Amino acid sequence: MRGLPALAASASQRTRRWDAVVLGGALPGLIAAVRLGMRGERVLVLEEDAALAAFPGLREPFLMTGGDGDGVLAACLRALGVPLIDRRRLDPDTCAYQLVYPGARLDVGEPVSTIEELVAWKIAAPEAAHELVRALADAAAAEREAMLLAPVVRGTRRLPLGQRRPPAGPPRPEAIRHPRGLPAVVASAPVRLAALFAAQVRALSNLGASAPSPEARARLLGLALEGSALLAPGQGGLRGLLRRRIESLYGEFRSVSGAFRLIAAAQQPGIELGGSGEILVGRALVLNAPRDALARAIGEDPVPEPLRAAPAARRRLSLHFRLRPDALPAGMARRVIVVREMGRPMDATNVVTLRVFTPPRPRDPADLVASAVIPNEGFDSEAAELEITAAVSELLPFAQRSLERVRWRAPRWDVEDLLADPSPGEGWPGESEVRLACRQPVYALERCGVASLGFDGDLLLGWRAGDAIAADLA
Repeated sequence: MRGLPALAASASQRTRRWDAVVLGGALPGLIAAVRLGMRGERVLVLEEDAALAAFPGLREPFLMTGGDGDGVLAACLRALGVPLIDRRRLDPDTCAYQLVYPGARLDVGEPVSTIEELVAWKIAAPEAAHELVRALADAAAAEREAMLLAPVVRGTRRLPLGQRRPPAGPPRPEAIRHPRGLPAVVASAPVRLAALFAAQVRALSNLGASAPSPEARARLLGLALEGSALLAPGQGGLRGLLRRRIESLYGEFRSVSGAFRLIAAAQQPGIELGGSGEILVGRALVLNAPRDALARAIGEDPVPEPLRAAPAARRRLSLHFRLRPDALPAGMARRVIVVREMGRPMDATNVVTLRVFTPPRPRDPADLVASAVIPNEGFDSEAAELEITAAVSELLPFAQRSLERVRWRAPRWDVEDLLADPSPGEGWPGESEVRLACRQPVYALERCGVASLGFDGDLLLGWRAGDAIAADLA
């Protein structure tokens, strides 16, 4: 096993130490930091200054579901000890998103209204619509139950008896109350409906170029039926909620603005900040950013062994806009999936997602984030930006004069827009390896193993990885 380059002994006096250093502000790492803090570990979260300076909505998930009852988000927030007063700030929304395509604007959300929409837009007859929605609701519930029972990640040590997770492998059949996998009525859907399913999977998944498993597709397509969650304006989004929880556990945050490199001090991993010569190490180093992005930002040749990873095939290109709130159409949902042409593949700028962030004060401008998944290399980004802007303009025909593009400095390494794919035969359902083959305790929270589950995957990766790392530190 290879490790990080050793630090010169003369630099040891400038070293500050924690139990865990989390490199990056992505959602899984924040959740893992909470779980580590709950076990009494001292945690430092390092974020890139450019990521902190950007509009927070750029890093919020497109769709949050399961904020109450038995939902994955509700279970995760309870496990993180988030106070009830904060959990109550999650407002339910009966319409998860609108699916807009030429000639139609379909509301997807609460089961009864979704059935009515399918019938009203002549996508399905009443009996077929009932069967479709029921099958998707049951399949999504089955995957939710399986996810909450599954280990999700492979830990390296056994947890204490009272804290053990379910054993590795598929969940026990008797624990799942509904059939798993993609329902037959979905797998055999007619062409137009199949195209709409593909558009929703593209919008909700964090995969790059590979196709989600049948189980993951069932979960994604049934998500909206569980009800979506919205955080009230001015609360800093889900990340703001998690940051407050980390700080309540005496976790620390720090921004990184310049060059740095990964090092090992007395076999403990960490980073050395360029210029200041300050060294920040932990008993564990958690890479909460894409390894290939970290490798490019550090720029060392050869690349340190823990940062060697295949480049991501796709990335999510996001644009930030502002406009007057009164320019928003009255009937437009806060989340929209736009299909520009039904006859084209449901990929690249043919599928654009739009999120609307209403301002805390009525007279302030509203923020919009529009995104599309494009190839990471060999693709005309400027042309893609024009296509995304055109899709937004088509949705807002009376807002062109007030629609303003907001430019922002893109982070180099603290990013979530790179969409990697799991190795063949891996992904959900299955477990991801978080401990890297390295002399030092270095962990990588790579989303590719749970990327097909979208937002749920981020929650579960952080939750389970935090427990696995805490067990190692113990």
